[in-house]
Amino acid sequence: MKHKEIGFVKNRKKFFIFSTVLMLAIIISSFVFGVDLDIRFKGGTMVDYSYAGEQGAVDLEQVSEIASDVLGSNLTVEEKFNKLTNQNGFEITLVDNDGVSSEVQGDLTDKLQEIFADQDIKQLSITSVNPTMGKEFFIKCMVAVLFGSLLMILYIGIRFRKIGGVSAGFMAVVALLHDVMVVFGTFVVFRMPLDDSFIAVVLTILGYSINSTIVIYDRIRENKRLYGSTKSLGEVVNISVNQTLARSVNTSVATILSMVVVCIVALIFGVNSILSFAFPIIMGLISGAYSSVCLASELWVTWKEKREKA
Repeated sequence: MKHKEIGFVKNRKKFFIFSTVLMLAIIISSFVFGVDLDIRFKGGTMVDYSYAGEQGAVDLEQVSEIASDVLGSNLTVEEKFNKLTNQNGFEITLVDNDGVSSEVQGDLTDKLQEIFADQDIKQLSITSVNPTMGKEFFIKCMVAVLFGSLLMILYIGIRFRKIGGVSAGFMAVVALLHDVMVVFGTFVVFRMPLDDSFIAVVLTILGYSINSTIVIYDRIRENKRLYGSTKSLGEVVNISVNQTLARSVNTSVATILSMVVVCIVALIFGVNSILSFAFPIIMGLISGAYSSVCLASELWVTWKEKREKA
């Protein structure tokens, strides 16, 4: 039984409009909500404490008031559980490039121990972060992404040169930028700080998405050779996307479901570091599946058709 083909090329304008609106919404959201940078990019100090007793035995609002009196107002206090020592605790994060002197550290610890005498508060560690290092790391990662994108264009250009590979590679990178923006929007909308997890998610999604796009391009090349001039480029692309659709959907669903399980486990056990990686990955995977099927090839067809008319 022959399945009815979905008109991906026929409906490409709808996909383009949807993606354009989505990109504009993400850009507007970044201005409205602001972009929350992690302390690794802003610079500052993180002081970790442990305490005896059950979680919540120490009032974090009171801790914040005490810390503000000693360190200043630009700080946050978060509950933390140390799985290695099996102890409850909290982390004070101070956005200040000047750091915290040992004398000020001692004053803060003394006041906390005095107020919460029954909780046996102990300072575990203090970490000062230079924002310059974080910015340099971010810039290097962006350079790596740019260099990787150029290599992708070159690779696709060589591998698919018989069907106009350079333009296909360029449109694949445009689709990848769409995925990066979706990941960025996820961090912005859900108020997740941009940190090294963001870089890791972006690099992961780039690799995943380009692989799906190459599979479709490979089928386009085969069908172009098979049909020759009997079918237009748009028809060949539409046939190719439909032929690889089951593979794309099945792979994406399986990967997304596995990451959903990771998210659920991270939520149950309160592992925020894993959650901040797994959830954006899910959004990026959804975007990657969409852009590979609905954007990359369709953008390329549009480009080729405009070049032929010119």
